[in-house]
Amino acid sequence: MGEQTPSSRESKENPIDTLARLTGGDWKHLRSAREYSPLRRNELQTALSGLEPTDTSVVVFGSLARDEATIRSDTDWTLVVDGIAVPEHLDAALEIQRRLADITKGPGIEGTFGDLVFSHQILHWIGGEDDSNANTTRRMLLLLESKPLGNPDAWNRVINNVLSRYIREDRGLWNTERSRRVPHFLLNDISRYWRIVVVDLAYKQRTRANKGYALRSIKLDFSRKLTFVSGLLACYSCHLDIDPIEWQAMSEGQNPQSLIEHLRANFAMTPLEALAYRLVRYETVFPVAKRLFDSYDKFLALMADEQPGRSGQTPREHLDKLAVENLETDDVFQYARQVRQEFGTALRELFLRPGTELYDLTIEFGVF
Repeated sequence: MGEQTPSSRESKENPIDTLARLTGGDWKHLRSAREYSPLRRNELQTALSGLEPTDTSVVVFGSLARDEATIRSDTDWTLVVDGIAVPEHLDAALEIQRRLADITKGPGIEGTFGDLVFSHQILHWIGGEDDSNANTTRRMLLLLESKPLGNPDAWNRVINNVLSRYIREDRGLWNTERSRRVPHFLLNDISRYWRIVVVDLAYKQRTRANKGYALRSIKLDFSRKLTFVSGLLACYSCHLDIDPIEWQAMSEGQNPQSLIEHLRANFAMTPLEALAYRLVRYETVFPVAKRLFDSYDKFLALMADEQPGRSGQTPREHLDKLAVENLETDDVFQYARQVRQEFGTALRELFLRPGTELYDLTIEFGVF
């Protein structure tokens, strides 16, 4: 995939800024979202101050956690409980709902977010009959795109324990004869999450009588797909970034804690940061990387645009209310579709072009 560039070495510079500097990119809408998102999280944290019972964390997901939020972004949240269940947990969740209702748009109607979530289900139901779509989604998004508001202790414990299950129970991962070390158990659950999200789009299309389909379909192929990609990269990083000597030490000591810490460091980055962190290392893909981030910046521009169009609505409102029978003739949707195709084409070039490390890992671990 090319030699690593000197500027890809460890740096305090945000990897998105590094990629922009190396490729000549100017992603102003992404920059605005990255500045706005932490400010918005601070506002919500202030509004919810003092509401966390013992052994709980208030956690946000979605664009707010990915540093992609705009003033119209929803707030997907949950109260993560990692301790003995007490009546005060429900009281706190209801009060969180009440306070947030005054200052932000809440989660969707499916009930995946906006309520209590107990660590028992998240941790112990992995892959079982009770591991519902909602439970899988919550677990994956806790790993891939969550941020705590206030006390992070319960959030930290749940993530560490979930990763411990994925790592300790992956027998093949510790096979010393393997030339490539990728956590199969974790990667397969990340892939399952992506398929759930894709199929869920069809389910919502039917149960909601196509309402909101245009906006959901565009967001699926940008933010949802990006989150999935960041999960793949975290798994691939176990092979790409950990040298054989470290692997041997971990295997002989049967102590996966350093691997858990490695994955936590990867998951601590937003999905866009994780992608940029990988791409800055390979000068040969800079042109494709720039096209990919250019298209994502256009997507964020569309979501943040407050100027009413011919319909009298902002682009986001327009897509949310657009009837499916008008998709093929609607200028806003056709523009969004074009940008979506640019993003998808760039991703395919990065992961499915033969002769690169990402291609080899995707074919070996991401397909079969």
